[in-house]
Parts: sequence; C-alpha cells; structure tokens
Amino acid sequence: MRYFTYLLFFVSMTSLSQVINVETLRKATDSAKWTGSVSLDLSLIKNTNDIFRVANKAHVQYNDHTNLWLLVNDLNFQKIEGNSLVNRGTQHLRYNRRLSPRIKWEAFAQAQYDAISEIDFRGLLGTGPRFKLSEHENYRFYLGTLLMYEYEKASNVIENRKQNDVRGSAYLSFSMYPTENISVIGTTYYQPKIDAFSDYRFSSNTSLLFEIFKDLAFKTNFNYFYDAFPVSAAIPKTQFELTNGLLYTF
Repeated sequence: MRYFTYLLFFVSMTSLSQVINVETLRKATDSAKWTGSVSLDLSLIKNTNDIFRVANKAHVQYNDHTNLWLLVNDLNFQKIEGNSLVNRGTQHLRYNRRLSPRIKWEAFAQAQYDAISEIDFRGLLGTGPRFKLSEHENYRFYLGTLLMYEYEKASNVIENRKQNDVRGSAYLSFSMYPTENISVIGTTYYQPKIDAFSDYRFSSNTSLLFEIFKDLAFKTNFNYFYDAFPVSAAIPKTQFELTNGLLYTF
C-alpha cells in the first residue's frame, strides 16, 4: 500500500486549500523513475438546484534517488444556482537534492488562487533543508525548516490588500505502517512571518488508510487550517475538512 500511483474518489464535507501537504504526494518507488496520475471530473446535476462541478488533478514525479522533481496541479470549481461554493487552483513545483542519507535540500515554487478565501493570487518561493529523523522502514519521521518569500493579492476590491512577506515554513511529517493493512500519514506545518511571529499559519493533515482487499483501501483524511490574519475579516481564521473515500492503487 506504500508504493502507488492512484485514482482517488472522495466524499467531501467541505473544502480548503491554503497549505499544500506535499508529503502525501511524494511517491516512494524502488525502480520506476517516473510516476504520476491525472484525473478530470465533470458533474452536472439538476434537481431542486442546478449544480455544476469541474475538478482536475495532475501529479508527476521524477525520482532517481539523488534528485526528485515533483509537479502538482489541482483545480476545483463548484457552483450551485449561480453561486460559487468552491473556486480554487494550485500549481506546485518542488525539487529535492540528496546531500546525505539523512539530509536533503528542498526548493519550491507555488502559485494559487482561492475565491472563497478572497485570494486573487498567492505566489511562494522557498528553500531549505529536510532531515530524516528515523531509519525504521515502518516508522518514518521527517523535519523540514524552510525560508520562503510570499506575494499575496486579495480579490476583495474594498480590502485591496497586497503583501510582500518573508515567512518560515517548518514542518514535521510522519509515515507509519503498524501492520500490512494500515497506514497513517500526517504532516503539521507552522509558517510564521519572520518580522512578526504573531502573524502565522498553522496547518495539520492526517490520513488513515485501511486495506479492504488487495489494491483497494478505505481512506479517512482530516485537514485543519488556522490563519491568524486572513485576507479579510469576513474569512474565518479556522477552517477544516474531513473526507472519506475509497483508494484504488496499481
């Protein structure tokens, strides 16, 4: 269940996309240098409401055990009776260079928008070391300490907010496989503004996979996000997402 390219079918309770959990997108592989997946979902529902949804996800990874390139594209648009419930998109490019068995150097670039959170554009550039804290095959722990530049523009004309900041981005990630049928993967991010630590973002993601049959598993995923200073006062500081679904691996 650890080494896979996947098709994922989720039943979502709500949606957020402020901090990308790259740890869940890394694919470990013994032989294949190229791995990836692409999905496109279109939905048109007519009942008491008109519901339209488009979702596109693409993930491509190259890994030769010294260099790792990861490209992610995630677009999601949902509209009910002319009102947008979800309208967001993210493009993420990341590079890892192995320096030693326990240390890698990371660099990344990210662009995103989120209409619901009133983010017209947010661009990130970051770099820093990534440390492997555990050698045990079934219990893996990683620590990342990165520095990133952020440009953010609000979509709210009244707010008209533009920011140029430097933030830290520290994360602790784990992957645990207590049995052959159970996987637990989690990552926690802390991203403070360097010149004002009271302005910070906190994000936590945990996924639990339970194998039902060979290549088929049930997955529960919980996302928690807190932003001390959202783009506008109308945006809640705390957001969360709980999803359940089936995961097919091949």
